[in-house]
Amino acid sequence: MSISTESTPSPQLQFGVELADVKRAARAIASYAHRTPVLTCETLNRQCGHSLFFKCENLQKAGAFKFRGAVNAISNLSPAEREHGVVTHSSGNHAQALALAARIFGIPAHIVMPSTASIVKKNAVLEYGARVIECEPNLDARESTANAVQAETGAVMVPPYDDPRIIAGQGTAVLEFLQQVPQLQVVVAPVGGGGLLSGTAIAARAISPRIRVYGAEPQGADDAFRSKQAGQFIPQTNPKTIADGLLTSLGKWTWPIIQHRVQGILTVSEEQIVETMRTFWMRAKVIIEPSSAVAVAAAMSLQRQDSSGQLNVGVILSGGNVDLDRLPW
Repeated sequence: MSISTESTPSPQLQFGVELADVKRAARAIASYAHRTPVLTCETLNRQCGHSLFFKCENLQKAGAFKFRGAVNAISNLSPAEREHGVVTHSSGNHAQALALAARIFGIPAHIVMPSTASIVKKNAVLEYGARVIECEPNLDARESTANAVQAETGAVMVPPYDDPRIIAGQGTAVLEFLQQVPQLQVVVAPVGGGGLLSGTAIAARAISPRIRVYGAEPQGADDAFRSKQAGQFIPQTNPKTIADGLLTSLGKWTWPIIQHRVQGILTVSEEQIVETMRTFWMRAKVIIEPSSAVAVAAAMSLQRQDSSGQLNVGVILSGGNVDLDRLPW
């Protein structure tokens, strides 16, 4: 495992999302989202030397934390905006989350998905009643197709991660987490586009300034690690990882938060991801997807990088949407 860290700046810095926004989002989604449970596993604790607490967003509606941000984004739309529906581009979990949230609010949803997206996630989007538009599997194609759909329909764009409403919504997971386990000293969350990690950092550091927030990232898609190391944004290029939810680059909203509010980025290998996913299924008896396994693997390896002794470590299990016909082992 590799780690990239950076010093923390003055708390006066503003990032467009504050704790008040996260608390407002928590009120907005309370009637729709699950308050997900926290589990522990003594076997994993013994293996890593820490007390691990797992926030089960894999048990969230639509199978991932993304439902929080999607509901918060739609709840912030005016009645006139809702009439035209919402549009986004996503390889999976945000697509499902926005489709389900749109169905709950009774508005149209247009979802642009790359042709390589998991068939399980694509079918779930269709089952939630959304329209799926396929595109080539690259960011330019996703964005251009989504823009064309928006121009055609007048729908409101709801980005998968780089939006203050999304960041605030995702931050509600750690808000609950710290109510459930107030003794947490470290929180680890996976990072792709950075919506979950940046929302986590904003909320956790505001509630408990001494808490350490780490991002977890595959070595084959390590733009956050390299950006932190360089002190400037380095976009993702040609990512290669089984963790399909972590393929995207950081954004203009998420990068500054991660740069200044996240303690460091922990990277793990593909072998670690697969082995950790399998071990978690066997030992904790809970299904997690590869992106969640990235965070678990990073937390399991934290002892090598943090010499603070035994810690109370919170791990956000970001999702559990897995194609059971294509398990990596």
